[in-house]
Amino acid sequence: MEKPSTIEDYHLAQSETDRAICDALRQEIDRGLPGAESKMWHAHPVWFLNDNPIVGYGKLKDCIRLMFWSGQSFQTPGLKPDGSFKVASARFTHPDQIDRNSLQAWLIDSREVQWDYKNIVKRKGRLERLS
Repeated sequence: MEKPSTIEDYHLAQSETDRAICDALRQEIDRGLPGAESKMWHAHPVWFLNDNPIVGYGKLKDCIRLMFWSGQSFQTPGLKPDGSFKVASARFTHPDQIDRNSLQAWLIDSREVQWDYKNIVKRKGRLERLS
């Protein structure tokens, strides 16, 4: 199967429930990060501010995972550390699980707290805080 080239195609490739989750996440992210660039990046929908990845989501085996690249540094609770660096995430199996108030608070945090992922390769894997 060919990888989706647009966010719309990514959503269409999901099951009905997962598509509803993705649609709800996209709507809230677009509302909370006006002016952010959204595109497919590493086969998943991701939003960028000044070329720095901020938030994205993707299908895992049993859920949709919402990831914030700088989420471990956010003040708003509810995200869990995920992988290396400063990534934190939330996981959803149904659109009703999305707390839109928490999501909007995380999006506010994502503007205020950013680590410089854009230059991580140039810095040989070392992150620096931007804001």
